[in-house]
Parts: sequence; C-alpha cells; structure tokens
Amino acid sequence: MNFNTALYTDLYQLAMGQAYYLKGKHRTQATFDYFYRKAPFEGGFVLFCGLEDALEWLENVSFSEEDLQYLSDQGFDKGFVEYLAGFKFTGTVKSVAEGDVVFPFAPILTVTGPVVECQIAETFLLNCLNFQSLIATKASRIRYIAGEDKILAEFGLRRAQGYAGLQASRAAFVGGFDATSNVLAGKTFRVPITGTMAHAYIQSYDDELTAFRDFAETHPDNCVLLVDTYNTLKSGIPNAITVAKEMEKTGKKLIGIRLDSGDLAYLSKAARKMLDDAGLSYVKIAASNQLDEHVIRSLREQRAAIDIFGVGTNLVVGHENAALDGVYKLCSFEDKPRIKISENLKKMNFPGEKQVYRYFNDDGQFVADAITFETLEAPGSMAHPFEPHKRMPLRPASARPMLKAVMKDGKRLFPERSVRDIAMAAGENLRQLPDEHKRFDFPHVYKVGLSREMEQLRDRLKEEKLKESES
Repeated sequence: MNFNTALYTDLYQLAMGQAYYLKGKHRTQATFDYFYRKAPFEGGFVLFCGLEDALEWLENVSFSEEDLQYLSDQGFDKGFVEYLAGFKFTGTVKSVAEGDVVFPFAPILTVTGPVVECQIAETFLLNCLNFQSLIATKASRIRYIAGEDKILAEFGLRRAQGYAGLQASRAAFVGGFDATSNVLAGKTFRVPITGTMAHAYIQSYDDELTAFRDFAETHPDNCVLLVDTYNTLKSGIPNAITVAKEMEKTGKKLIGIRLDSGDLAYLSKAARKMLDDAGLSYVKIAASNQLDEHVIRSLREQRAAIDIFGVGTNLVVGHENAALDGVYKLCSFEDKPRIKISENLKKMNFPGEKQVYRYFNDDGQFVADAITFETLEAPGSMAHPFEPHKRMPLRPASARPMLKAVMKDGKRLFPERSVRDIAMAAGENLRQLPDEHKRFDFPHVYKVGLSREMEQLRDRLKEEKLKESES
C-alpha cells in the first residue's frame, strides 16, 4: 500500500480543491493552524509526536497515474485532474519540536502555501499527528506513574488498529517506553525489541518443565519464562527455579519470569520471595495483562514486586480516549487574517499568523504559553483566551519561541531526527513540566493566553463578522 499518495485525504478536501481551481483561487496563499482543544485522559498536557512522519509525507506526496484515473472516474473536472498531475507540496511548515509538551489552543504546527496544497495535506496531518501524539501522551503517563526505575515494554501490535500498530510502537518509545515486541518497529525505528513466549509454546509440550528447559537451551542469553500456564506458585515458579539453577551450572542466567494473569500484586510478591529464597535475586519479574497507568499505580501502591511492565491494548488504542481532538483551522487567506465564529467561544480560532512563546521560572520549569503574532516579540502580559477579565503578567526575558520553520518550499530544513533522540528530548521536556500538571486527578490547568494584540484582533473580527451576518 502506498501511503505517500495524495489520495490519503478526505473527499471534501478535493471537492474544495476543485472549486478553488475552477474559480482561479488554487494558488492563493493560505495558512492553517494545527492545535487541540482538550487534553486526553482527563490530563493536563499532550506530548507532541509524529512530526518526522508528517514531513516525510509532505516531501514525497503525489498523485500517481492510477490515482488520477480514479479521480477522473469519480467525475472530477478534467482540468483539475490535469493540474493534480503535477501536484507536490511546495509550502512552508512551522512547528514545535517533536517531543515538546503542548497545551490546549496554542498552535502546534502551521502550514502556509497554495490553498489546495494545504487542504489536501490536512487529513494526513491530522491522522498522523493526532494518533501519535495521543499514544505518546498515554505512554508518558505510564512512564510517570511507573517511575524511572521500572522497565516498560510495549506489547500492543496484536490489538492495534491495523497498520497503526507501527506508529503506536514509535509513539510509545517517544513517550518513555524502553522496548517493543513489534519486530518491524524495532528494525524501522532502531529501538530495542523484547518478548518472551506464549502459553501455546508450553501447552505444546506434555509437561511444563521440559518446555522451560528447551526454551532456555535455545535462548540461553535472553530467557524469560511464562509461569502462569497451569499453576503459578505450585508449578510455574518452582519449574522456573529448577531451570534457573540448571542454567547457572552452564554459566548462564535466567533473565526473568512473566506473570500474565491472576492477582499480580500478590503473585509478584510471592514469586519474589520464592526466587530470593532460592538465591535468584537477580531474576526479574515481568507482568502483563490489560495494564495501564491506573492499574500500574494500584500495583505500585500495593508494593508489587514487579520490575518490568508489559503494556499492550490500553496503550496502543489510547484507552480511555480513542482520539485526540486536534483540529486544522484556516487563520489567514489572501494575506488577511480569518476567523470562524461560534456561539461557543472555545470553538473560535485565533486569526492571523502566529508565534507561541513559552515562559520559564528560575528553575527552568514551564510557567505559561502566550500566543501572539509572528512579527511580535514575547509579550509582557497575556489575557485568558475565553475570560477577558483574567490577565497574567509575564517576564519576556524568560521566554523562548516555540514555532520554528521546519520546511520551506516543500523541503525539510533539518536532518531527520532519530526516535531515540526525540525520546530523550521528550523526557527532558516532561521533567520541565511541574508535577501538578502531570497528576492524574484534577491536574492543574496550564496557563495559555493571548497577547493584547491577538486578543484585540480576535474581538474586532468577531464583531465585524457578527454585524455582517445580522445585516
């Protein structure tokens, strides 16, 4: 399947594109903002992920001859189809860095270029950035609650939504996971792969001990035994201890055991005692089975003796939020700021081409984000986006711009970053986010506001559009 096809879009993008083309507006410059309105998982932030994939698509996207024939068969105008034959993205993209922590309503990425190009790009950008940012955010929550001393392994491919399993593995690593069971993801992104065995392997033998022995013999350097096929405490762990002692005689060591069912807190503590009593304190205990940040928090509160958490379904499908509500809104057309009017102030977009400044305290932690025009410096104060009476003083000297050019004339402006580098940057950014924004229950709302100039333009355009609609 060719994912670089420009058909990876919604029909209405092409329908609007044809209308622009037939009215001679297809080369008109437009700017769109990508942002989100509500953090997922009742949390306080999003970890931005997917930019590298988005830039790669924008650099390579085109319509093949088969694509063009398909559009002709669907009744698209002949001239418009001929125009699409030479389609490529020639615009400019400004973005926060992949791995940055981002907050509601502040632009994360902006796209400027001929309006048809920007519209066709919309669907893929939303598809790519919303999903990967959702999973990276979920992974970061799991890392936060598990702690830096635990190993996190992503086991979600078999439950993922089709090909999205590959993106989910990438995003999980960016969000703080150590390894994946997804072999293709390991090769593609050059991240560690990990895995043990399934119950089927043990069931294929007449007895559990022989299954363990054969597996250890064929995997002497990375053996982890699944101990809950029959009876964890009376069979699985005793047999694992037997094999571990036999491995020691050959100069090898059992890496660990895995629990995949039952009361994980109780069983892990019992297993730890049995292993320690047998002189096997080095053997690690892994646990899996419908884990997420809430289950792991409970296990940690119960002092479960688990060293490795294998997280699958709930991570890669973004449970309990199946999607990030990222949106892509027109903010400038024909060099004029544009606005969408809504009775709900939160549904309105902020007009014009923008910059977002992030402010830091003396300890280097995030304090607030201010949205202003790209031509202006960091403001000394900001207004609440939806409650004008609320204002906040700021220290411009402590601010840095978040949106930087990453693509110009359809070509990326910096070398591709590795997933490892992005993950390291993400970890550092998350450490700069105060804990009150990371807590699970009633996280503190991070302050995002508007410069006076942005607030005034938004309000003026709103009043103008309202008067026009009423006249």
